[in-house]
Amino acid sequence: MTPPPSPSAAPVLTSHEGGRTVVLRGHRPEDAQGCLEQCQDPLTQRWTTVPVPYTREMAEDFVGRVMPAGWADGSEWGFVVEVDGRYAGSASLRPEGSDRAEVAYAAHPWVRGTGAVEQALRVLLDWGFEQQGLRTVVWWAERGNWASRKTAWRLGFEVDGSLRAWLPQRGELHDAWVGTLRSTDPRRPRTRWLEVPTLEADGLLLRPWRDTDVARVAEACSDPESQRWLGQLPAPYTDRDARAWLEDVTERLATGGAVNWAVVDPGAPDRALASVGWFALTPYVTCEIGYWTHPDARGTGVATRALRAVARHAFDDLKVRRVSCAAATGNTASRRVIEQAGFTAYGVERLGALVRDGRADLVLYDRLDTGA
Repeated sequence: MTPPPSPSAAPVLTSHEGGRTVVLRGHRPEDAQGCLEQCQDPLTQRWTTVPVPYTREMAEDFVGRVMPAGWADGSEWGFVVEVDGRYAGSASLRPEGSDRAEVAYAAHPWVRGTGAVEQALRVLLDWGFEQQGLRTVVWWAERGNWASRKTAWRLGFEVDGSLRAWLPQRGELHDAWVGTLRSTDPRRPRTRWLEVPTLEADGLLLRPWRDTDVARVAEACSDPESQRWLGQLPAPYTDRDARAWLEDVTERLATGGAVNWAVVDPGAPDRALASVGWFALTPYVTCEIGYWTHPDARGTGVATRALRAVARHAFDDLKVRRVSCAAATGNTASRRVIEQAGFTAYGVERLGALVRDGRADLVLYDRLDTGA
């Protein structure tokens, strides 16, 4: 039997940053346990193509044969990521010819959220560009893998688009994101990735949306009044539509376009009562606020209080001088919410609202920062 190629083909790359030492090196037999733990982790199985179930024998074959073979035939420059002497994951560049390569990475659960994988990838990319002559590196991830996308964003990758039914995983094709980084690009974010601050105001808690909010979103957006006045909503509105909306909420954060909150009672933080958020920001000048209310929270003042809270946030934290809102002329409940939140009507856009029956006139409101 021919012995596997030696892992000595892999160089040792080291980074010392923030009191942490990250080493990239070739795989060794003793890495099988860390590889096994990583590949049995639910998040690794959800977002990568590792076999399920994943066995000890598979881990031993991966570290002892597959990765060294990649160095031997030039198909993959694969490294173990070691943090302060402990197995922390894997990172690879897969050459594709013409000075191009694909980057791939996966973190052991213990190191996620520490920044260590990003630190390792910076070292790997520098080595690829400077020592291997790469000009472009491509990043792929299944649509919805926000952790991978945020890591790529921090490294300076530009998310160039998405492809439908592109990435294979266990017999299925999944939608994919794709991004690129060139050797001449700065290794820093190209755009702003917005955060969702938690706001407490007037007996309400405004928090980020969660995957567990799907049922409440679907209930609110299936309601006849919501369907009547928000004509762009799918009908019928399903859990799948709610998940797509939640993904769009995150997409707008990732591209710097909008921030949206789930409005809850502090005593029942898992039960969304309403949605409120700002968009259409002109920095230091204006933004628009939109909202909807779950039917079981209507008439309680929740929407008015949430609208006031986000307007105050826009004035104090975004430093805008004006915020605006709008509602269809016939939507008296929504108009009452806006007016009670201190907004003043300043005009009507003819046929400006898309409602279930077609188009309707849209009343335009705004409010200036008076310090109140």
